[in-house]
Amino acid sequence: MAEQEAILSDDTSLAPPVCASSFPILKKYPAGAILLCAVLIGVAAAASLSNMIVQLPPALWLDALASPDIGDMRQVLVHYAFLPRLAVSLLCGAALGLAGTVLQQVLRNPLASPETVGVSAGAYLALALTTLLAPSLLAFGREWVALAGAFTALAAVFALSWHKGLSPLAVVLAGLVVSLYAGAIGAALVVLRHEWLASLFIWGAGSLGQQDWSTTLWLLPRLGGAALAIGLMARPLTLLGLGDEGARSLGVPLGIWRFAGLAAAVALIAFVVAAVGVIGFGGLAAATLARIGGARRLGQQLLMAPLIGGALLWAVDQGVQVATGPQGDLLPTGAMTALLGAPLLLWLLPRLKLATETPSLGSEHLPRARRPGLALAAIGGLLLLLLALALLYAPGPHGWTFASGDQLQPLLSWRLPRVCAALAAGAMLALAGFMMQRLTGNPMASPEVLGISAGAALGMMVALFSLSDAGRPVQTAAATIGAFAALLVTLAIGRRAAYAPERLLLAGVALTALFDALILVLTATGDPRAMLLLNWLTGSTYGVDANSALLTSAIAFCLFLLAPLFMRWLDMLPLGSVAVQSLGVNLGATRLLVLLMVAALTAASTLVVGPLTFIGLMAPHLARRLGLARALPQAVGAVLAGSLIMVAADWIGRTAIFPRQNPAGLVATLIGGPVLMWLLRRR
Repeated sequence: MAEQEAILSDDTSLAPPVCASSFPILKKYPAGAILLCAVLIGVAAAASLSNMIVQLPPALWLDALASPDIGDMRQVLVHYAFLPRLAVSLLCGAALGLAGTVLQQVLRNPLASPETVGVSAGAYLALALTTLLAPSLLAFGREWVALAGAFTALAAVFALSWHKGLSPLAVVLAGLVVSLYAGAIGAALVVLRHEWLASLFIWGAGSLGQQDWSTTLWLLPRLGGAALAIGLMARPLTLLGLGDEGARSLGVPLGIWRFAGLAAAVALIAFVVAAVGVIGFGGLAAATLARIGGARRLGQQLLMAPLIGGALLWAVDQGVQVATGPQGDLLPTGAMTALLGAPLLLWLLPRLKLATETPSLGSEHLPRARRPGLALAAIGGLLLLLLALALLYAPGPHGWTFASGDQLQPLLSWRLPRVCAALAAGAMLALAGFMMQRLTGNPMASPEVLGISAGAALGMMVALFSLSDAGRPVQTAAATIGAFAALLVTLAIGRRAAYAPERLLLAGVALTALFDALILVLTATGDPRAMLLLNWLTGSTYGVDANSALLTSAIAFCLFLLAPLFMRWLDMLPLGSVAVQSLGVNLGATRLLVLLMVAALTAASTLVVGPLTFIGLMAPHLARRLGLARALPQAVGAVLAGSLIMVAADWIGRTAIFPRQNPAGLVATLIGGPVLMWLLRRR
């Protein structure tokens, strides 16, 4: 455990205050964790009593618990809805806390959790795919489907991070990327088969609502068996914390015990997802709070993390019921825990010494084009060809045809605004990603993966829900403010680690997870504005009319006119702060102006194609790999490539499954996700 404690040591450590020497009992028992658990239990119990009083007079509580009167609907609801929900919250919270602790121990990673290693998302996606494509498999047990999905996701995470020696940041970063991509696939499924998966969407966000005791009885033996297996493995799991060499010197078969520990933890997660959906960041919060509370030894963590996890989920769920009333079953508790867990991850990032990383943009050895004009002309030619296809060629009642003559005019009034909006949005995202990569020296930077797009979407959401008539100019201004705020948060977290790529990415993904949780909560309320927001989040260009396309194109044109003013700075920024300042450049003012430009570009494009497309990541890399090394040629190449990808995504989205359509943003995400994984694998 010495190595793990060293990982957590910092000038702002997560360890409890150093006062245990004055109180010997604190050395033996994690007093802070016990106190925290007691406080959570007290809050949860008080909220439970408040909810019970609303539903049933205290004189009837014992009757409702033991033998409810079928003629009294109040007793029936308490016995078959309220009490099973309370039991399920305790079981699931304890299971996630235990799973998070085991994952952290086996991977020797203080940030490992069901969400950060992609296991929860994999289990949920497997259930969604099976429900849609092969529902007969669920007859054999939904836990097996969830287990298959969880292990598949874990295998993908290991494949992406194996070349880094399964280092803590590499594993967590790969897990978060797998979670994002699985979430994008799930969103695509909901769009394609909304009538089948609408209820699954709410359930997948962690809905604890119950109608009888069947879920509790289903969970008890399964969670109990996995917990018993972990208890029997406590000693070898403890030895794994010594490191590979230390464990081998004691004769511990590392491969066997690591696989066994992971299998038990993944089983716990899969059972919870199969029963109630994804409970966001519950495992990370419980394991971290237990460690902060003084549970230093693994045995203490294996005891306190489940207790804290159960009490935490119990308290959050009862708080949800206090806020929404007995009829708030559709509000997903899992999304509420994510609202707490994502800020916890943001708070942890600058306080954990996980690795020493340096930006790697300058270390890339890529070819340089002798004639960059030829490469730009080739991309431009492809873009013109694609524009012609997108405007003229599409399926119809008589198959694929080219529109011409009198038939073309009505089609152009519908197709042209969408194509122009997609073109402008893709170009702006590409330019924003290019500027971010040059500014931070981080080849993985982009508006989507650094949380800037999520911030823009959050700003738009605030405007939509706080103003009675938020037009496109107001939405653009609010989105710009949100994007800039998210960008400042991400860079503030990354500054302490010299803008290390993995640290910035983790901060961005945490911001995206926070925004996703807000969307789930708002969607579950049934507010019609939330449903409109959900449709927009998929990156649909369905509702783009001539005025919207003209406004987006005008904003893009104005911002592109300003872009050449930044090129000299962007050529110098990758050289490093000292070199840039020695050339007489005011580094602080330069960075601020670049950030403002990135925020404006991201906000204007996000309003059209949603917050997640990966265009800002892909396009600059494509331009760079074509040999466009200098700032201006690479910027032009990235803009052309981004426009090409987004126009192609819009065209594919509206023609691939005609007469139905896929949102352009989702198509771009499905294309960009594998590219991001490929880049991670090569780093």
